[in-house]
Amino acid sequence: MKKTLAFTMAAGIAASAAFAGNLVEPQMEPEIIVEEASSSSGGGMLVPILLLVLIAAAIGSGGSGAADGGGGVG
Repeated sequence: MKKTLAFTMAAGIAASAAFAGNLVEPQMEPEIIVEEASSSSGGGMLVPILLLVLIAAAIGSGGSGAADGGGGVG
């Protein structure tokens, strides 16, 4: 009985808090869109530079080993 009374009181308090205040239409804040300014100095050069670095790393790592006549058979 005490649990039912406590639950009813808690539900009543929660319901009164939910309906407190006036009915006012919610105001939407304007959406702010920030566009970054494009720079011609380095923005378009990043991908080609990274591509050249990857190619240089692949060449420097030694490749498949077929050029030195290896292969491990012998």
